[in-house]
Amino acid sequence: MKTVSHPSVSPSSTRRSSIADWAFNITVLLFATSTIAQPFVIPTGSMESTLLVGDHVIVDKLAYSPHGSLAGRVLPYEEVKRGDIIVFRWPVDITQTYVKRVIGVPGDRIRIDGKEVYRNGAKLVEPYVQHVDARSVPYRDYFPSAQIPLEVYPQGRQMLDGNVRDGEIVVPEGHYFALGDNRDNSSDSRFWGFVPRENITGKPLLVYWSYQASTEDLTEYSVHHAVDVATHFFSKTRWERMFKLVRAAS
Repeated sequence: MKTVSHPSVSPSSTRRSSIADWAFNITVLLFATSTIAQPFVIPTGSMESTLLVGDHVIVDKLAYSPHGSLAGRVLPYEEVKRGDIIVFRWPVDITQTYVKRVIGVPGDRIRIDGKEVYRNGAKLVEPYVQHVDARSVPYRDYFPSAQIPLEVYPQGRQMLDGNVRDGEIVVPEGHYFALGDNRDNSSDSRFWGFVPRENITGKPLLVYWSYQASTEDLTEYSVHHAVDVATHFFSKTRWERMFKLVRAAS
């Protein structure tokens, strides 16, 4: 009987194959991470107490896939709704990413009177909002106002010039009016205008880790932050926030 011999596989070939497999898997993982979901850290307190400084969240990047896109045809698609928490490129500088809550969609009329938000004439019930400043600030708490402070960006002034009707902001087509839940301490649509639809990149789904850290440590890498995490991982991790779902308002 004739013996069939099989060519031997050299250890170097095995290593190359293993490296290729790992490279492929990493490429797929990176692609999935960048197109489907993405980690994001909350660097400021503008969304407290819904999202805290140091919350690390998973962002769903397919939730608002535009109509006509492949993702929009094969995966669940939804419109941006009132009450949604959105992740978006800041209109003033699109290299920066912001997180806010949608208060007004196209066609809505928005005004703020004594810190109370009115949409289309009805006062909103906002259990998610916190007020930390007892003062009454004209522009911030009575919006829109003729008294425009210096911290209003050109985009915000453009909004005020072209979209105020009868003392209310009217949200134009393809844009959204967004505010922070920490309403007295938030840079939001009052100061830099509407969020264009094309700037919205997704919505946060859940908090996968939460760590007590300063805004400075979270916005740019520092050796101090690395040492702090290594030293105080267990004591500064907010364990009660682990895997907490981020829910929109009804």
